[in-house]
Amino acid sequence: MRPLRRPLFRWLLASCALLLAQFAAAGDAPALRAPLKPVQVGPHSWFVQGESGPASLANEAFNSNAGFVVTGDGVVVIDALGTPALGQALIAAIRTVTDQPIRRVLVTHYHADHFYGLQAFKAVGADVWAHRAGREYIEGEEGRARLEQRRRDLDPWVDANTRLVGADVWLEGDTSFRIGDITFELVYLGPAHAPDDMVIVVREDRVIYSGDILFIGRIPFVGDADSKRWLSTMEQLLAMKPGTLVTGHGPASTDPARDLGMTRDYIGYLREQMGRAVAEFMPFDEAYARTDWSRWEKMPAFDAANRINAYGTFLRMEQEALGK
Repeated sequence: MRPLRRPLFRWLLASCALLLAQFAAAGDAPALRAPLKPVQVGPHSWFVQGESGPASLANEAFNSNAGFVVTGDGVVVIDALGTPALGQALIAAIRTVTDQPIRRVLVTHYHADHFYGLQAFKAVGADVWAHRAGREYIEGEEGRARLEQRRRDLDPWVDANTRLVGADVWLEGDTSFRIGDITFELVYLGPAHAPDDMVIVVREDRVIYSGDILFIGRIPFVGDADSKRWLSTMEQLLAMKPGTLVTGHGPASTDPARDLGMTRDYIGYLREQMGRAVAEFMPFDEAYARTDWSRWEKMPAFDAANRINAYGTFLRMEQEALGK
């Protein structure tokens, strides 16, 4: 028998890995509707794009992005998506591109839609790096409460077998490392959207994975974020001059200055309107009812996020007014 040609052999390996991962994902939960589709954004850099609305049973909790970089000496993954089944599906997607081992997962921030898939990556031997500011979430009441909420609302995708996975390496600040032919720069930009916001620069590809500092095509989740610092963080992100910027939600951007506009304008509008209400001693419910939301109300995730965002910003503006 003649030996298999290498391209055919690699295709067979990838196909087998995809099937195995799909079976694994289906072990305790229904199969996902379709495999995740990797999109190439640089010579070594890829991402998968979630749907635009909030996590739900309808979208199988696939509402955020994740990326991966093929280095020549292993794969580095950026974020792990929002359920163990999605983590397994992301591994399957990576296997359609490369059979290199998955060495490391970098968590841009510890919010549920970006890290619940870590269980699948720990199962294949990857180590997890994140900023230490995420420990308060992962080890505190907020993380446990969110897990219980998602077990109620997203079963069977998040269930009793889903657990919170912390980092193997908690970073203190900026750092860099090199694997294969690729240099990774991890830049701490928090607190902004989250206390532990970290962006990942893939130096040779001029690609930056921004996490949720940037949303495209949907209302961002603001909650109780430090919105003032978030606005300045976006300027820092632009100053890095990315060729391509992979967002936490929405399509990748090749024109970050333009595409930052929606997130920046929305947060600025929240601060302006809620700040005015605070200055006039107006109750929140009255302030919310009087605000003109027409520019934003047709956007995905508006109904789920806008009132929460406005209330969190109202409280933030009160704190700022008191000098806290």
